[in-house]
Amino acid sequence: MTENEFDILDELYFVASYPDLRSTLSLSDDELCEGLQSLLGKGYIRIMYPDQDTEHAYDPDTFGKHCQDYFFLATKAGLVVHNSI
Repeated sequence: MTENEFDILDELYFVASYPDLRSTLSLSDDELCEGLQSLLGKGYIRIMYPDQDTEHAYDPDTFGKHCQDYFFLATKAGLVVHNSI
């Protein structure tokens, strides 16, 4: 797990919007979207959209276009890995 991925997971114990993550973490938009996409690919986070309570399927082909519209939440697997580091 990269340092950026670790820092992102650290913020996702509760649902967080992209703007919240962007303001909390000192990452560029490209770094943040790349980190989120990597964590999604590993099954460590999930997308919530159009609201904080509705899980949305991850589509790698369209994620980059909509990255900034989503909410995110760590999965149980993501929390286990995060806490074991």
